[in-house]
Amino acid sequence: MVEKVNPSHPDKVADRIAGAIVDLAYKAEKNPKIAAEVLIGHGICHAIIETTAGINKNAVKSAIKRIAGRVKCDIVIVPQDEHLSQNQSKGFRCGDNGIFKGVPLTTEQKQMSKIAKEIYSRYPYDGKYILDEARLIICQSNVKSEELRQRYYYAEVNPLGDWTGSINVDTGATNRKLGSDMADSVTGGGLHGKDLSKADVSVNIYAFLKAQRIGRPVNLCCAIGDDTIDGLPYFEIVRQAKEYIDSIGGFEKFAEWGLF
Repeated sequence: MVEKVNPSHPDKVADRIAGAIVDLAYKAEKNPKIAAEVLIGHGICHAIIETTAGINKNAVKSAIKRIAGRVKCDIVIVPQDEHLSQNQSKGFRCGDNGIFKGVPLTTEQKQMSKIAKEIYSRYPYDGKYILDEARLIICQSNVKSEELRQRYYYAEVNPLGDWTGSINVDTGATNRKLGSDMADSVTGGGLHGKDLSKADVSVNIYAFLKAQRIGRPVNLCCAIGDDTIDGLPYFEIVRQAKEYIDSIGGFEKFAEWGLF
């Protein structure tokens, strides 16, 4: 069983904005520390950003409007806590306590992701897609249900009929759709709005990718300040996660669909 939401879902809009803010931090510094939370809906976007990087509010505002359109922007940027900054000043160490797992994707989960992306390529509006053992459910806004039923005749399409979605009728917040991002690999940490020193990002990515590579679940735990995880130096975990983020085009692109 798996759920996917597309990049125009309100929660994904929030994730994408948070990712764009992290991209701005990496443009300003080689190894920034940043945590950004975004809440958006009904014409306003709130963004609270804690960072070491010199991020310009106008650049954040521009990113918000590029992704979300005409919304009022409420942006707060504050420096990272001085004790946290000092703890990371001598190199990468685990930025948080946490438990993490990576689980190989099933054939059905991969197919669900493929279907979701195919639908979004035709209808780039708010949508949600669910697959269990017997049912494929497609909820896609801003398109006639009958049109979808003709194309996806094997699915349950818009069970309540046509609808209009996205941030004008709903709210979105960062890291609220982790199942859509990670399938069965969900644990406690959110993927979006944070730099790679944060275990929520780097260890989640590492565990997921390792599980796909070895074909079995990966279970990891860490404490804040750890310099070794899974027998590797923490900086190597970060390097592998950064390589993955770079390969897909950055944190904003990562936020569109998550890890699959």
